[in-house]
Amino acid sequence: MRLDLVTVVVAEYDPAIAFFTEILGFDLVEDSPSLTNDGRPKRWVVVRPPGAQTGLLLARADGDRQAATVGEQVAGRVGFFLRVDDFDATCRRLTEAGVEFVRPPRTEPYGRVAVFRDIAGNLWDLLAPHLSP
Repeated sequence: MRLDLVTVVVAEYDPAIAFFTEILGFDLVEDSPSLTNDGRPKRWVVVRPPGAQTGLLLARADGDRQAATVGEQVAGRVGFFLRVDDFDATCRRLTEAGVEFVRPPRTEPYGRVAVFRDIAGNLWDLLAPHLSP
C-alpha cells in the first residue's frame, strides 16, 4: 500500500505546472485531457518530485466552492513538506525564482526548515535533516 496522489486545487493549470516543474523542479508525469462528472473538459495533471512515488494532482478549481479553497486547503497551516538534500542551495534558488518565504530558515530538533508559499498560496515546509558533526 502507498499514498499515490494528493490533490492541490489551483486557479489555472499552466501557471501551476510551470511553478512545480520550473521552480520546484518536479517532473510533469501526466497532462491528459479528461472530463468532469457532468461531461465538461478538464485535464488530469500530475507532478512529482524526481524519484518520488507520491505525486500531486493539480486540479483546476471548478465553481465558487472550490475556488474558495485555492491556497486555503489546510486552513492556513503548513500542509505540504518538501525534503531536500541541499537546503541552502534550494533556499537560494527558490528565492531567486521569486518564491515567497513567509518564515526564514531556522533549526529545529528534526532539522532545518523554512516556510514558503506555492503558486496557489498553500504553505510548505522546506526541510533538510541536520548534518552530522
